[in-house]
Amino acid sequence: MEQSHFECLRKIVEAALKEDVNKGDLTSLACLEPNPMKANIVAKSDGILSGVKPVLLTFDIVDSANVVRPLKSDSEPFSKGDVIFELEGFNQTLLTAERTALNFLGHLSGIATLTGKFVEQVKGTRCRILDTRKTAPGLRMLEKAAVVDGGGSNHRFGLYDMVLIKDNHIASAGSIAEAVKRTREFLTTPEFRLQFDAKAEDIQIEVEVASESQLREAIESGITRILLDNQSTEGLAQLVSVARKLNDAVELEASGNVSLDSVGRVAATGVDYISIGALTHSAISSDFSMKAVE
Repeated sequence: MEQSHFECLRKIVEAALKEDVNKGDLTSLACLEPNPMKANIVAKSDGILSGVKPVLLTFDIVDSANVVRPLKSDSEPFSKGDVIFELEGFNQTLLTAERTALNFLGHLSGIATLTGKFVEQVKGTRCRILDTRKTAPGLRMLEKAAVVDGGGSNHRFGLYDMVLIKDNHIASAGSIAEAVKRTREFLTTPEFRLQFDAKAEDIQIEVEVASESQLREAIESGITRILLDNQSTEGLAQLVSVARKLNDAVELEASGNVSLDSVGRVAATGVDYISIGALTHSAISSDFSMKAVE
């Protein structure tokens, strides 16, 4: 893991422990003598694993003497009853770290598991499943990693690494053509290079369209990636057909209330990507528990 990513992960875990532990684990300190303890983290549901790194770091921050052995890796499937981690340490510190570690593991594995279900539904098509920016504040790095663990791909990480001209940008600028023109001009300025520490050619520009006329305007403006948002399956298929005739190389992304029931039909229209906010904002947590080993 890159140093900057590790530092970010450590801050996330420290914040989670501060939230839960704060001044200390009152119950464990009050009723337990510090004695050696062995325990396992066991799956209570089926799914795809994500969150190994924050689990390891959680136990380490609470007590560096804790020994945590993962028996599975991120992106691996697991079944109900599988032992995911073997733990050795002191009872007080293992119990102090337990809930924070399980929260990370359950939440992130839930995202990976749901992503895997969507990916399975589009097998055999050209389509890839993407996440969105609809993430829990402060957890985006981990949630987007969980999407990848589930077989999906990441869309932009934030407002800083890609241009996505949406309906309100278009309305404020006056037209797609004007918004694209202003964007390209800004990407040539010293202000852009200084603030974003990037080159214009490294910034992808995507435009959201709502109609065939907007689609034509975007392609005529030289845009090679287009978001087709909130379309019916029939409307989406029509827009894909028009786009391929105008520029067969254009990348097309569909979005808007796509479910497990509908994602296969959306992929069959020929889009390259489907972005799904539910991967991160509506995934049900996977279920794990920590059990002492006698």
